[in-house]
Amino acid sequence: MIRILHIVGSAISDGTIKHIASLAHVWPRTEFEIHVCFLNAGEGCGERLRGSGIWPALVRRRDAFDPLGFYRLWQHIRRLRPDIVHTWQLDTGGYARLAALAAGVKRIVVSERRIDVGRSDIQWSIDRRLAIHADYIVANGVAVRDFCIAQGLPQNKLLCLANAVLPAEPARLARSDFLAQLGLPSDAKLVLSIGPLAKEKRLKDLIWAADQLKAVATAAHLLIVGDGPLRGRLERYRWQNRIGDRVHFLGRRSDVAEFLAHADVLWQADAHEGQSSAVLEAMAAGVPVVVADAGGNRELIANGESGFLVPMSQRAGFARWTLPLLENAQLARRMGAAGRRQAEQCHQIEDIAGQYMELYRSLPL
Repeated sequence: MIRILHIVGSAISDGTIKHIASLAHVWPRTEFEIHVCFLNAGEGCGERLRGSGIWPALVRRRDAFDPLGFYRLWQHIRRLRPDIVHTWQLDTGGYARLAALAAGVKRIVVSERRIDVGRSDIQWSIDRRLAIHADYIVANGVAVRDFCIAQGLPQNKLLCLANAVLPAEPARLARSDFLAQLGLPSDAKLVLSIGPLAKEKRLKDLIWAADQLKAVATAAHLLIVGDGPLRGRLERYRWQNRIGDRVHFLGRRSDVAEFLAHADVLWQADAHEGQSSAVLEAMAAGVPVVVADAGGNRELIANGESGFLVPMSQRAGFARWTLPLLENAQLARRMGAAGRRQAEQCHQIEDIAGQYMELYRSLPL
């Protein structure tokens, strides 16, 4: 069998973990032996992976240059002796690749999933040097691939493999029961945001947009599913805007599928996302999406057909393009159906998993 070790920076990186867990459902265990290692823990560490039959290991890393964490990771790789090390997330790639090389791993695959404009020139210089030792650098979209090429990563090693999405799960609760469970009125319209509460998610813009929807007397409620370092600051911003009755912080949830089953619209304002797992899951569930006109969103959304793209300079666009979706059920259904067709045609888990399998099989071991 081909033994593969996937190294992930943090267990709270839901999109990456969902992607690996979804692929693991399909990879034949008679051919691939799958292992996952986290460099940092998080709430609910690895639950989704354990549901796919993978018991992840944890190698604690205090910061980007933690020598003791590097030693523990090196030891873990040496004990496991994988045929392939596959690193995920930019903040993990260099650190994990150095440990894999030091442990004698011959085959290394690197996944880049964001347009990481925050990386320093020094970090990119290290990545360019380490790219020599990578067999493939996998981008999850054309925007990410082009950004990596612009940073000097070797074009001949860069591949595009789209994100995969599982079919949507049906609702377990009636809508009235779901709204009652959240303490919301029976006429509430649900606008959903999923992801970590981090600066790049531009959640202040979404809270401001929720205020605009309230100002025009809609029954819209913004449900923010996720947690992160900015939660306290964002909650203060909510109260400063006097919109505490319409913006709800729900933390990390294990029942995201239930939220998607009842959502009326999904918002995503991240300007540097590759192909967003949250956007894809919403599309698969038939939920119309209103997202930032940037990054991988342009690859996922046909503007005006399967969703709306909001120009970066027009934060009012989130409220402007959401309003007709909340008021016109026929438009919302048509746009949601177009998004579902796009997800089913281009992001089926079997197709994407097959592409990864061919990639692994192509590596001489």
